[in-house]
Amino acid sequence: MAKLVINNDKKMSTIAPEIYGHFSEHLGRCIYEGLYVGEDSDIPNVNGMRTDVVEALKEMKIPVLRWPGGCFADEYHWMDGIGPKASRKKMINTHWGGVVEDNSFGTHEFFELCRQLGCKTYVNGNLGSGTVREMSEWVEYITFNGVSPMADLRKQNGHEEPWKIDYFGVGNENWGCGGNMRPQHYADEYRRYQTYVRNYAGNDPIAKICCGPNVDDYEWTKKVMETCFDHCEPRFHGMMDGLSLHYYTLPEVEDDWNKKGSATDFTEEIFYQTLKRGYFMDELINRHGAIMDEYDPDKKIGLIVDEWGIWTDVEPGTNPGFLYQQNTMRDALVAGMTLNIFNKHSDRVKMACIAQLINVLQSVMLTDGEKMIKTPTYHVFHMYRHHQGATLLRSDLIGAGTVGAGKNELPKVIESVSENADGVITVTLTNNSLEAAENVTIQLTDDGAAYGVCEASVVAGTMNAHNTFEAPEVVTEQAFADYEKTADGIRVQIPACSVVSIRLKK
Repeated sequence: MAKLVINNDKKMSTIAPEIYGHFSEHLGRCIYEGLYVGEDSDIPNVNGMRTDVVEALKEMKIPVLRWPGGCFADEYHWMDGIGPKASRKKMINTHWGGVVEDNSFGTHEFFELCRQLGCKTYVNGNLGSGTVREMSEWVEYITFNGVSPMADLRKQNGHEEPWKIDYFGVGNENWGCGGNMRPQHYADEYRRYQTYVRNYAGNDPIAKICCGPNVDDYEWTKKVMETCFDHCEPRFHGMMDGLSLHYYTLPEVEDDWNKKGSATDFTEEIFYQTLKRGYFMDELINRHGAIMDEYDPDKKIGLIVDEWGIWTDVEPGTNPGFLYQQNTMRDALVAGMTLNIFNKHSDRVKMACIAQLINVLQSVMLTDGEKMIKTPTYHVFHMYRHHQGATLLRSDLIGAGTVGAGKNELPKVIESVSENADGVITVTLTNNSLEAAENVTIQLTDDGAAYGVCEASVVAGTMNAHNTFEAPEVVTEQAFADYEKTADGIRVQIPACSVVSIRLKK
């Protein structure tokens, strides 16, 4: 039997709500058909935004949304997406599927979507093929509340008041699709471009996100941090608020990027291999964080994991450039495990965006015409929403052992614990075993006998269980009752292949 010791008198970092963020790119059916159907659609909508999707995202408590990319961002010219829709420029989306992008979803539509969702905005600017002036004028168009050419143009296009940009990404993957740059060159470009991302009077400061590394490119992190800090004024922290990290869990790929493995048809060995690769996120945060500590020991600059999740082969018969894949209990476990890792690193990780929101990669929803289903990953995010804005508590898991074998070995149970402003403690655990349940006794070091379970839920199923439009509730969040209060603490039996949330209150 394992033991989870919670030091509930040991308050640690705040878990930023933005850790539970999401990513929407002009890719496949994420924007069009997924989020936006147009004002004239027969599918119920408000100003073109799907009502069913918006309501489900609000229920999940989405905190922040990143747009317009991704690789698309560094080919996106924002003026193509404003003004009357009939006269907006059309283009070929050369990155994703070779389809026509008609720019009917642009700046106004994005901010309308975020208004309906009640979430923060994360706009990714075009450094790769754009200009400093273009980026600067976009920020002016969105945020300036005064007389200027861009503010006047916004008003002419029907929006009198400015919007708020909470986060602004200066380029995306500039080591690759965003320009194939060397780290020193990108860092110099970042310094120049971010200078003109203005904080206009009366606005809250825009948090500026610098393009960080791809996976384990520690040299990129080192050289970008070094270059950005070189010959800079003491007010440098106004120059960079976050450094991004991208890491996708690729189930099978070794040498051939085009063979990542099926989303639903995989072996037990591949299951554990996938989870172990997901668990690599912990090492990435530790090692990149250590480099950041050399320049930013006070952790004022957040590590922003704004692209993460499982990336498999597309579903048979779909456009390979649309990256449409199914979503199983394997995805749910990777999501739960990764979010627990982010929580436990919340002193450094300040935002994360799973890729992507809907119909693309490890999405939380899938749509087919007027139909919409929630994926296992959705139910994990819904379960974990109680961690948002709560305080991380010190927790130590003893005796749970490991699963997998050899290079695929990883901890059997991964947890995180937080306490909210009302004193409610949320414990989330993943049981990464396919075969065996795990008995865990939860012990609190401060007045533990006074606590009882006030709410509990579970997401569970076989490793490849998933929801379809014909059977939309194969995997859902269910009430959980397999616990009891004992003299030693609260004993919980976590089912095999499951994610469990236990909430404790005096």
